[in-house]
Amino acid sequence: MNELVPGGNLPLPGGTLTLRVPGLFDVSVLITDESGKVGGDADFVFYNQPTAPGARLRDDTLTIDPARLRTGAARVTVVISPADPGTPLGRLPAPTLHVTNTGGQPLTRFTPPLTQRETVLLLAELYRRGSGWKLRALGQGYADGLAGVARDFGVDIAEDATPAPATVRSASVPRSRSTPSPSSSRTTDPTGFLTLANSARADAGSPPVTLDPRLVSAAQAHASDMAAADRLSTESRDGTSVYQRVTHAGYAYLTIGEHLVSGPRTPAEFVDYCLRTEKARQTLLKRDFTHAGLAQAFNSRSGDVYWTALWTTPLTAGDLARTATEVVDLTNAERARAGLRALAVDPLLTAAAQAHSSDMVARAFYSHTSPDGSQPWDRAAAAGSRRRTIGENIACGQRSAAEVVEGWMNSPGHRANILKPDFTHIGIGFAGGGQSGTYWTQLFGA
Repeated sequence: MNELVPGGNLPLPGGTLTLRVPGLFDVSVLITDESGKVGGDADFVFYNQPTAPGARLRDDTLTIDPARLRTGAARVTVVISPADPGTPLGRLPAPTLHVTNTGGQPLTRFTPPLTQRETVLLLAELYRRGSGWKLRALGQGYADGLAGVARDFGVDIAEDATPAPATVRSASVPRSRSTPSPSSSRTTDPTGFLTLANSARADAGSPPVTLDPRLVSAAQAHASDMAAADRLSTESRDGTSVYQRVTHAGYAYLTIGEHLVSGPRTPAEFVDYCLRTEKARQTLLKRDFTHAGLAQAFNSRSGDVYWTALWTTPLTAGDLARTATEVVDLTNAERARAGLRALAVDPLLTAAAQAHSSDMVARAFYSHTSPDGSQPWDRAAAAGSRRRTIGENIACGQRSAAEVVEGWMNSPGHRANILKPDFTHIGIGFAGGGQSGTYWTQLFGA
């Protein structure tokens, strides 16, 4: 059975699918068209409205028949929230999505990283590709509650009569990424954002960041697209991710964090929001970041202001090797705990692993099988390796070497590769960009 990591996707067979999330969670579904908006309130399936054409919710189990969804449906987003509304998701065991086909055979499983104070998690989405459907693992924390998620997808939620403060909506998920970087030139700070951000960083003991025109350009393009679509998303309407915008602008990064927010009206309100929200604050104050870019765009129909802030560390000579060494050291530490001998770095396996990570970014896929049909052992042989046994782990979207190794160790199939006694050598690949921002490859050999 395939185990997904955040950003991973899987082609789905035809017929009815069953999606189950056991535990102390409420499960909901939002059915949207290509614009990312629902066609009406009937497209919001939850405990008080458990059915819609092609979708049925019963307790912790969703039944989805893509062929029977309403006309124009292009995406089905699975959302979870604590069954006890007063309990943050971070206090509950990590949710696990189980997906089975019409015959009840398991197709995949996805356990996202734990969140902290978020009250809602966009867990996964089914989306149309040509004549078929695919499943993408999301694991995106959301700070504005189930009602806020519903509003962002276009559901009409009744408001209390008492006026409330302006709502801040956020799709901010700090992550880490990578690729090579030319030197950046300075740009001006007409809004005062940089002064505000660096003042907050100084108070926290973090070094200042400088604005980079390439990041500002990428942020403006993404904010404008979100405003035009009137929807927070890491992807534009044409499928371009915010991370691809950064690399297309010519900026190659080792680490990246992003804030995708609507609600604040000024840079001061934006920075204030970041300081009041745990994950957003962590990104704003992260010591590793050296460059930033901020942009905003206005939707005249809804009156919402959409913000994109990008925070990065450029990739410099030695960073790629240092990151790969961290992954190897953490992998060997896990093997040592299991009483196994350490793996030695193999330059040929490293070359094959790096080529695969870079290829996944360049050709926009995430799989052990390349678009040309090559498998891990084919790529190892093409790099010149003559090792008899080859194994491979891949992952995308993780923010650090520690996070990716932890994710692999929490997945039975990936863990088995890391702890396989027969393996003697390893190579690591790491590239930034693509839909998920970071692509990792572990290639093992014996």
